[in-house]
Amino acid sequence: MQWADKIRQVRMALVVAAVLLSVASLVVSHYLVRDLKREEQLKMETWAEAMRSFGEADADADLSLVLKVLNSNNTIPVVVLGSDGTVQMQRNVESADVLPSHSIRIALSDDEWMDVRYDDSLLLRRLALWPYVQLCIVSIFVLVAIFALLSSKKSEQNRVWVGLSKETAHQLGTPISSLMAWVEVLRETYPEDTLIPEMDRDVRRLQLIAERFSKIGSLPELRDTDVSEVVGHVVEYIRLRVSNRVSITASLPQERVAVPMCAPLFEWVVENLCKNAVDAMDGSGSINIAVATEAEICVVEVVDTGKGIPSHRWKTVFLPGYTTKSRGWGLGLSLAKRIVEEYHRGRIFVKESSPDKGTVFRIELRL
Repeated sequence: MQWADKIRQVRMALVVAAVLLSVASLVVSHYLVRDLKREEQLKMETWAEAMRSFGEADADADLSLVLKVLNSNNTIPVVVLGSDGTVQMQRNVESADVLPSHSIRIALSDDEWMDVRYDDSLLLRRLALWPYVQLCIVSIFVLVAIFALLSSKKSEQNRVWVGLSKETAHQLGTPISSLMAWVEVLRETYPEDTLIPEMDRDVRRLQLIAERFSKIGSLPELRDTDVSEVVGHVVEYIRLRVSNRVSITASLPQERVAVPMCAPLFEWVVENLCKNAVDAMDGSGSINIAVATEAEICVVEVVDTGKGIPSHRWKTVFLPGYTTKSRGWGLGLSLAKRIVEEYHRGRIFVKESSPDKGTVFRIELRL
């Protein structure tokens, strides 16, 4: 874990360094654009002064330097307008229909003038656009990096889940096999004992739990299974293990509702919801498990009359570690969400809940 933490810290440091370098590049680009813009403005003021000298020159004047200045502008779009608004000259523009935005006015006499209109050069416009391109690139990079970090964290959590599940199934395997052998010995020795079948049932229950843990560690095989039959098994099991003050009922359809599922894991989900409901009711109340079909989905709703869940906790309850019990680990609902959404490609969520009235958990599976 320390090595994984170091790798995560290095990745985070690289992301921060990339962001800082990108911000520094944006700042440098901003100042570079500002300085280049100022330089082009000074250049156009000089060019406008050369135009004024050209307009005021007589026939004997030496215009070689003026013409050199005028001809040196090969990048900045410029249009020269006369006092009557007509185009006197244009340079580095394809058409004078749309006049440039910047303007320098040159007075030739009291009633004559020239208006030098110019725009930023193509190089300056590209350079001014470059920071926004950088910003988009940096944003994409940061998003990809964050996604990679979150994926890495989730992958690490998955490895922990798988390792814990595999190890639990492995540790349970040997004592369960031994218990099954001892049950057989007891059955042969005391064939009339009524407690031995109950012991055998509990041992097989342990075997089912170990099987569930082993399936968590690998991709389970989904088979078409009648949801009503699975729910019926859960109701029968829970009924025998709660007090008479808790009523557990099932509302099942008459026709068979077949859904691709791993029955042992899905039973675990429904059992977990029922056990949480029993805890929420403090040992007295009712639970109803309803199965129905809607369009292309099968719906399983677990309705209880417990304490309820505050609306701001409806999504939090599925996070690992969330629990309201003093001795709880907060993994039950998180594991249920994993089984439903990752293994069965379905949905599980809190449909509704009211304080001191109860909660409705809803599971949706594709038919």
